[in-house]
Amino acid sequence: MRITLARAGSIAFAGTLLLLLAGAAAAQPAISGCTSTPTAQGTQTLRCEAAITIVAESGAKFELRDRNRDGHVDSVELSSKALLLEVPKKPGRARFNVTTPQAIAAVRGTKWAVDAESGKTSVFVVDGRVSVARSAGRGSVVLGPGEGVDVETSGDLVVKRWGAARVAALMARLGQ
Repeated sequence: MRITLARAGSIAFAGTLLLLLAGAAAAQPAISGCTSTPTAQGTQTLRCEAAITIVAESGAKFELRDRNRDGHVDSVELSSKALLLEVPKKPGRARFNVTTPQAIAAVRGTKWAVDAESGKTSVFVVDGRVSVARSAGRGSVVLGPGEGVDVETSGDLVVKRWGAARVAALMARLGQ
């Protein structure tokens, strides 16, 4: 299911997200248990079953995925802009993934942000731990609270403690 934030305000329907295609109102296979709410800051908040919350930056392009086909969101493909995700730890739940052209961020119980720009993905952890791996090739790191990594097509994955200004700028884009 592809969501562009400009259209997201019109797609919450009976707890199921529907996609309004350009020129035609046609629903994609439903992922149940999600509702969408626009915010005054221009972001969009998606609340899904199992207390999963996704805040999308204005203009973010992403697709909710159901990898195990049980009708529930368990991953997101992000192609541009930023998402702030909160996925509570739940016994038996598989890791929740966010994939971008450069990286795969996988978690089980945390709050983190993923920002996909042209040629680079940045991942920042608010709470918990996030494993970040390059989409193609080798290399992975584990981030803790306050840490981030910039993933480009080449070069080492270097974990850094993000400064207050960088964190504040990203969170402001997400209405936080």
